[in-house]
Amino acid sequence: MSQKSPLQAKKKGFTMPHTFVILLVIILFAAALTWIIPSGEYARIEDPVSGKKVVDASTFNYVENVHVNIQDIPMLIIKAFSANADLIMLILLSGGAIHMLTASGALQALIATIVRKFSNRVEVFIPLLMLVFALICTTQGVNTFIGFAPITVMLAMSLGLDSIVGVGIILLGGAIGFSTGPLNINTTIVAQKIAGLPLYSGVGYRFICFAVFYVITNIYLIRYALKIQKHPELSPMYELDKTSEFRDAADLDSFGKLDARKILIMLVFFASLILIVYGGIKLDWDMSETAAVFLALAVIEGVLGGFGPSAISKEFLEGCKKMLGAAFIIGMAQAISSIMNAGHITDTVVHALANGLNFVPTILLGPAMLLANTIINVFLTSGSGQAAAVIPILAPLADLVGVTRQTAILSFNFGDGFCNYVLPTSTALMGILGAANVPYDRWMRFMWKMFAIWLGIGAVLVVIAQLIQYGPM
Repeated sequence: MSQKSPLQAKKKGFTMPHTFVILLVIILFAAALTWIIPSGEYARIEDPVSGKKVVDASTFNYVENVHVNIQDIPMLIIKAFSANADLIMLILLSGGAIHMLTASGALQALIATIVRKFSNRVEVFIPLLMLVFALICTTQGVNTFIGFAPITVMLAMSLGLDSIVGVGIILLGGAIGFSTGPLNINTTIVAQKIAGLPLYSGVGYRFICFAVFYVITNIYLIRYALKIQKHPELSPMYELDKTSEFRDAADLDSFGKLDARKILIMLVFFASLILIVYGGIKLDWDMSETAAVFLALAVIEGVLGGFGPSAISKEFLEGCKKMLGAAFIIGMAQAISSIMNAGHITDTVVHALANGLNFVPTILLGPAMLLANTIINVFLTSGSGQAAAVIPILAPLADLVGVTRQTAILSFNFGDGFCNYVLPTSTALMGILGAANVPYDRWMRFMWKMFAIWLGIGAVLVVIAQLIQYGPM
């Protein structure tokens, strides 16, 4: 009998299942709960200020039990997709527009211009470059910038810094934009749609949160950078960076020049975002109107970028493909709430949670939601999937415990967003660390304090949101 080699005998490490697998398990679990949890429901009344339907806390009643059978699940999933067709189209079309922006080279040229002008001043270079990544990530995920990691690491090393500063510029900047989510379709807009809030409502306070996180995060990274510049041996990457392949000067020429054509593309991009926010807040736009703007934006970017009709079509579809996974995740995650609603157990769960939260001081309800979303994100790392799964419960729960729905969504944003930069299951984190050859344990030596600071700031900002009755609803 042949013996196994040490490599073969080595136990296979745990691998986090695909998000679809996790969602399917949750879907089956939700169906099983309809056989365990008694059916119940609240009456809904019209809020006199917003005109939206909200839970009447005094009207919970148990009703006749309704069970969901396993053969019902495929049809409930399909119905969830159909009910969210406009949201799914928005996700796909926004992906096409964002991809067209990077395909034109306008974003890369903008970054290269900033680097050339300010790369010799750490205290200016870091905040400016981080601001670019932060602003762009208010609309999309940080994994878009995995290809930029080697360039920022090279730039950092050329200034006498380490590779952690290089990846930190992208990851920390991206974290701020994504986690505050002023314009993020995959998280904030999905959550607001489900919660019945106007799209892009509350954007002012979100940008205040953006500014607070931006300033404090820059202070943290700049202090670290100046320390490493003065004492390189204090870097967790000190020995590894000595033999790094990225020690050569960055090739900025590959990013191209910021010519008039690319400047115009960036102006059109930011003008479109302003139009979308204005439409959502002032013109009562829904998903369909916003999706139409992204479709037009993609075509305009392609024309300005010098692409022909066939090239525009190819690049546009390439961007849509990148968002196909997110679109399917939303449909499957929404099936969870569809199953719970079909079994009339959503209100029963909300009723139980509300009773449990009666023991939590009102001022701490927002931070409690933030902590709960942080824990949930360990298992369900998709922002859009988490929004579709938890907001149907958080929104009515917020009505019952006296937290505004906007505050509940903000706590979801912070909980879903910031822990993506410490979780080894995060594709954005591990992709960028892998591209820059930064081991996860070395990153965490630098990052754990920043994450703790983020959670503390997030809790304070959520408390302030609740005190000011951050709305609408």
